[in-house]
Amino acid sequence: MTELTSLRPVAAVLVSAVAIVPILASRGRPNFREFWTVLAALAKLGIVASMVPGVLAGDTYVTDFGTFVPGIRFVLRADSLGILFALLASLLWLVTSFYSMGYMRGLDEHSQTRYFAAFAGSLASAIGIAFAGNLLVLFVFYELLTVATYPLVAHDETDEARAAGRKYLTYTFGGGVAVLAGTVLVYWLTGTTAFAAGGIADLAAADPLVARVAFALLITGFGVKAALMPIHSWLPDAMVAPTPVSGLLHAVAVVKSGVFGIARVVLDVFGPDLMTELGVGTILAAIAAFTLVTSSVIALRQDNLKRRLAYSTVSQLSYIVLGLAVLHPYSLVGGLLHIPAHAFMKLTLFFCAGAIHVETHTDDISNMAGIGKRMPLTMTAFGVAALGMAGIPLVAGFVSKYFLLIGTVSAGDVVFTGALLVSGVLNIAYFWPVVYAAFFESPGEEDPKPLVEAVLGGRFGESDVATDGGSPDDSPEEAPDDGVDDHGYADDHEGQGSVDDAEAAAHIERDHGHDERLAWEHRRWTGEESTWLMLGPILFAATGSVVLGIVPDTAVFLRIVRLIVSGVTGVSV
Repeated sequence: MTELTSLRPVAAVLVSAVAIVPILASRGRPNFREFWTVLAALAKLGIVASMVPGVLAGDTYVTDFGTFVPGIRFVLRADSLGILFALLASLLWLVTSFYSMGYMRGLDEHSQTRYFAAFAGSLASAIGIAFAGNLLVLFVFYELLTVATYPLVAHDETDEARAAGRKYLTYTFGGGVAVLAGTVLVYWLTGTTAFAAGGIADLAAADPLVARVAFALLITGFGVKAALMPIHSWLPDAMVAPTPVSGLLHAVAVVKSGVFGIARVVLDVFGPDLMTELGVGTILAAIAAFTLVTSSVIALRQDNLKRRLAYSTVSQLSYIVLGLAVLHPYSLVGGLLHIPAHAFMKLTLFFCAGAIHVETHTDDISNMAGIGKRMPLTMTAFGVAALGMAGIPLVAGFVSKYFLLIGTVSAGDVVFTGALLVSGVLNIAYFWPVVYAAFFESPGEEDPKPLVEAVLGGRFGESDVATDGGSPDDSPEEAPDDGVDDHGYADDHEGQGSVDDAEAAAHIERDHGHDERLAWEHRRWTGEESTWLMLGPILFAATGSVVLGIVPDTAVFLRIVRLIVSGVTGVSV
């Protein structure tokens, strides 16, 4: 490995931070504001991508600013693990920037300048996390990410949004305190916090009890943003934020910073050998297995689409943590590869949820019967990403989960293999109803959702749409299609006497535009369903999910992952 002194790591961090100034200066001029956003995103992606060939050849790009605190230097290092996260974040920020334009303009959202400025600050912090050369620098950017993303979580400025923002700050700042405490213990034990492939050598000679405490603190701190149970509840509540923010939280920056921090601790602080000696890997794997199964069960109960996706994220992140904790080379490949695989698939799903909201004001799965007619491209992309999340071949999730299964079997951890398989079945169970409702049901004929209404997790109220039968006389008579409402519903049924137009309009407004007397307007597969500022990113992310599933080596992420694992374990996978 060759270390090359370079300004590119710090340039990748600064380009979006500097862009905050012209973004704020462009208040009132949205075209200029979004120009600076896209320009910064392109520049960041270009800088990060320029380092990929060198990293694949074994080079590491280093920016050293000298002593930060006594004994610790402020160093940014673009190594293989850092470039994996940075390339993913910079690529998907560019995609999300275009999507954000369509979403924010489509809903005529307030404070759009603040939104784009906070987005830029969040990505600057995320790249800082990726290129941090030691635990203390990682901690600094980890906390800056919390500060930068808070305005995004609380963007709506409602009581619910402010409460979600306070909860987000409480959890993530608490996690930051744990990371700092663990960093101090590592420094006390070894005299350094610098990352080293395979772990910091001096930790092996440290007091095992203190080393375990340091490990627990670091994993707890990073586990907050990785949404490990029971420190996960901030994530579903944060779904009150705009959908592009949900994409940022789930796919690009925040939760990925948590699993990235865990990856640094496992691979570059403690290392697989010391973790095996201390016996902490099995404990971490057990927590991850519990999280991925339990959150999948909870997802079955969610009728709100974004909340179902949120609990899906809690589950999928634990796939990554489980792969890291099992410590077998194949499981490490599976866990690390699931970082980009999950990012593309989950970003697709959230983009689809956002497009549905903008175009139809529909948020609940129980109101989506037949919506595939209104939004065929969007719901097809949703179906593709859902297949990948369930581990179906030819989509990204299959490749990463295949490595995870092989790794757990090879390590002899059949209990964890079983957890992966059970969670895969549950993935199908909570994604299939969405796809089925969209393409194979009609309004007024849908099955009740959520699938599970056990008292254990709370009980949802009855649907406004009768689903358990009634006499034919109760059904409205059909009428010719003579109009379409603003959200793409075709008024092809005529009310029976007592329900006038004003009452119908009020009913539709209460239920986000859904009424059993209405059917979705058919839209063609040529992009009529939404603006291409939203459809383009949806199709890009869905296509990326397929490319990662069919030719993962060509998509470069698997090549980077293999390099990381061989550098840590000495085994070529």
